Amino acid sequence: MVKYNVILCNKGGEGVAERTIAAIATPLGEGGIGIVRISGEKSAEIADKVFFSLNGKKISEIKGYTALFGEIKKDGVRLDEAVALRFIAPKSYTGEDVVELSVHGGALMVKEVLRAVLDAGAYLAGTGEFTKRAFLNGKLDLIKAESVMSLISAQNQSELKLARSVHAGGVTKQLSLIEDELVSAAATIAAYCDYPEEDIGEIDTETFKAELGRVQKALLKMLCEYDAGRILREGVETVIVGSPNVGKSTLMNLLTGINRSIVTSVAGTTRDVIEDTVMLGEIPLRLADTAGIRESDDEVEAQGIALARQRLTSSQLVLAVFDCSKEETEEDRLLLKECEDKPLIVILNQCDKGCKFSDDFAKGHEVIKMSAKNGEGSQQLVSAVARVTKTENLSPDSAVLISERQRELANRAYMAVNEALNAISLGVTPDAVGVLVDDALTALYEMTGQRVTESVTEEIFKKFCVGK
Repeated sequence: MVKYNVILCNKGGEGVAERTIAAIATPLGEGGIGIVRISGEKSAEIADKVFFSLNGKKISEIKGYTALFGEIKKDGVRLDEAVALRFIAPKSYTGEDVVELSVHGGALMVKEVLRAVLDAGAYLAGTGEFTKRAFLNGKLDLIKAESVMSLISAQNQSELKLARSVHAGGVTKQLSLIEDELVSAAATIAAYCDYPEEDIGEIDTETFKAELGRVQKALLKMLCEYDAGRILREGVETVIVGSPNVGKSTLMNLLTGINRSIVTSVAGTTRDVIEDTVMLGEIPLRLADTAGIRESDDEVEAQGIALARQRLTSSQLVLAVFDCSKEETEEDRLLLKECEDKPLIVILNQCDKGCKFSDDFAKGHEVIKMSAKNGEGSQQLVSAVARVTKTENLSPDSAVLISERQRELANRAYMAVNEALNAISLGVTPDAVGVLVDDALTALYEMTGQRVTESVTEEIFKKFCVGK
């Protein structure tokens, strides 16, 4: 991994990247432990001004990966007992000398310790500055850096698994293989164009196209998996619609595992939108149970129906529920037509009482028969949602792009490769094709951080929390 020598300067001319920085590395609140992290060339020197070991040793005198027990003092006043742990560059998270001071985990306590460290000469770390230094010092690339915040902010197991896979280097390894193919293609063109006197033969067009074709296919796969991965990370806005008394609220209660919606035999019971988030298989569904859609003179119910139609319009997935124990009606067919332009799963509910709907009803759509009351068909619903959201073949352990920045750059590389392939087919000169291959490589290098501007790194790391 390359060390990136990026220096940002303050008004006094001191390199910001050369400062010794400090921040609280654990969440503020009550806990067993709180950690103040110090990173930079003077980390041990600064820590020695506030930490005093019981055996008299200084932090600057001990080896890396060694701990001391002692006290934190400011102006001779004891703040707390502490454990000091030293890391020596480059074998630390940031790639710099690091000291971590562990004290009792009260919010006020760790703030006081941090203040003492800052008064001793450290600068307060900016958002994401520890991870930014890890990137600049070659400890991780930009893709792994972005996965750090995904690990921290993960809200479900699928999101956590995806972040782990990226942090373990899955995406970086895939991109490395793609880059190797592009470098090989670029080298072939460069040799042909730059050294004509060497009597290098004509470029084997078919072999060259096959090489770029493999790159095209790999990038397309990553782009296709991005949307599926986003669903696993962020969930999908899902609305349950249907006529009154078809079992929408019963389905809502089945999926949430609790009685979130009132269930009665009275049509029009649900008049507002009832919301909850559930995990269906590996997919987070942001569920909304809505009022039964029908014509109504009741002013309150009519407002609920209007809300249902609004949710239907904005939804990413529709669960359209029908009571198949009764004959299908024109109202059912109109509702189906209203849902057709959305990713749709048709649920023929109350199938335990027999199904009277024709086999052609909802033909061409994903249709499952179930009984929301007793749970019959639940597993079929899980499979259907995975198919409709195109997450069926995507494992949460897959190496999937996890940010819009990564997707945009992958798409830029894909478009450049497409243009290169088209140019070859049109007989464009090799040097012009080479420009397009270089464009694809530049996009991938920006994605991993091998070539990246200061403004891009600033934008990425400002989204991090202080202390990471």
